[in-house]
Formats: sequence, structure tokens, C-alpha cells
Amino acid sequence: MVPWNSFPLEVTYQVFGWLAFLSWAVAGYPQLILNFRRKSVVGLSLDFQILSLTKHCTYLIYNASLFFSPVVQKQYFEKYGYEQMIPVAANDVAFSSHAVILHLIIICQFAMFERGNQKFSIYTIAVAVAVWFSAAVCFFIALPSQSWLWLVSIFNIIQAIMTFIKYFPQTLLNFLRKSTDGFSIGTVLLDFSGGVFNYSQMAVQSIDQGSWVNFYGNIGKVLISLVTISYDSILMCQHYVVYPDNKKGLPSKNSEEIKQPLIWESPSPIDHQQIKGSVTYSHQSPPEV
Repeated sequence: MVPWNSFPLEVTYQVFGWLAFLSWAVAGYPQLILNFRRKSVVGLSLDFQILSLTKHCTYLIYNASLFFSPVVQKQYFEKYGYEQMIPVAANDVAFSSHAVILHLIIICQFAMFERGNQKFSIYTIAVAVAVWFSAAVCFFIALPSQSWLWLVSIFNIIQAIMTFIKYFPQTLLNFLRKSTDGFSIGTVLLDFSGGVFNYSQMAVQSIDQGSWVNFYGNIGKVLISLVTISYDSILMCQHYVVYPDNKKGLPSKNSEEIKQPLIWESPSPIDHQQIKGSVTYSHQSPPEV
């Protein structure tokens, strides 16, 4: 099998692939650092992080299986042809492994730092249970016929679906707070760049091979790029256009301004006497004798 027809295109493909890896790998650090500096995760959706971790775990299973397993690779060639190349590169495995570790660290920050009233939602718990229950069912379906390519493809479809829904909790939280404070825009910009580079990598590879099998043979990788670009565009719009002047969020009902109203607004009779005895009024009439 000769996967490459053009050396310059091969170099371009590799460059785009590692740029996507670097963008997505570094994307988590602005949020992690922001949480550490603020000693708070208020403004960052816990549901978003849990769904992201689930997504990256399933993506790691898919990437590692297709990249390392000769059995899965053989089944892929039998289905799509031996003239094609495996659509998973080393940077894909490196990215998903790194992402799982990074999201575990950020989730630990929810236990370490101030998180407000955030807790696991029923929605997130239901999604996570449904994902792993479905994966277990598919495993037992694939076991008798040894259909491992079909099984790892299921994980790829799951991660694509998780990519589509994982951004919704953070987008909704920004909308409810009317602010993006606590959610790093640096993470969004790097995530957006990773999606662009990832899609460009697949396009260049397909052009070099003269075939679009690379796209429909790895539909999950295509969807992860397109969905990431779309949702990051919404988050950037929220940050720069919709809520550009409200980076600190709305004041809480428990804030000091609400808990302690000005005493001059409605003083009690006792307080009024105390004030009269302790404050000299410049326009006060002389006391009667």
C-alpha cells in the first residue's frame, strides 16, 4: 500500500494534524489556570466538563483501537480497501489521551475550589449512564462475530454525538448568567483553531489520495471538527458580541449590596433617635426650651 502520492501534501497533512493536536491539547490549560488563579469554578459548567470527559473517553477508545490493533486495522482494510490508509494518526491518540487527563484534573478543581451551587444534573447523569450502557450492549453484540471495527465505530459515533451535546450546558449557563465570566475565552479560541486544523488535515489527505473515503470512513472525526467550529462560534459570539461588557456576571441575590440596604432609606424609630443624637444637622432648627 502506498498511502501518499505527493510528499509536499504529506508534509502539509502532518503539519495540520499536529497543529490540531497542539491547539486542542493547549486549549484546556487557559481554563485550568483561570480556575486556579480565581480559586473558583463559578461560571464553568460542571455538566459541560462531565460530558466532555465522557466524549474524550469514548474517542480515546476509538483512536487507540484503530491505531494499535492489527485486528481492527485488518477489518478496516477489508471494508474500505487496502489502498486506503488508517484515518487515525498518532496525533489523534496523543490528543485524546491528553484530553482525558486534563479533564480529570479540571473536574478535581470542582471539588477543591468554590463552585457556587453547581451539582450533577439529572440530565448529565442520564446521558452518561445511557452512553456506557449502550457501549456495554454493543460489546456483547460484537463479541460472537468478532466485529471489532463495528464496535469501535460505535464509540466513534458516540463521541460525535457527545461533541454535539456537550457544549449546550455551558452555552445555557452563559445565557442564564448573562455573562461569560469564569469561562476562559482562550480555551474557546484554541478549540476553534483545533477544529479548523483537524478538518484541513482530512481535506488535504483526501486530495492527496484522490478519494473521499477518508471522510465517510471516519465520519466521527468530520463531525467533531464541524460541531466544534459551530459551537465555538456561538461561544465567541456570546463573549464578544452578546455580553461584551458583563465579564463579572450579574450580582447574586446574596451579595452584600442586597443583604445590607442603606439605613437612610427606611430607618426604624430607634435608629432614628440614635442618628439624631449622634449626627449634627447643618439645617436643624434649635431645640425648644
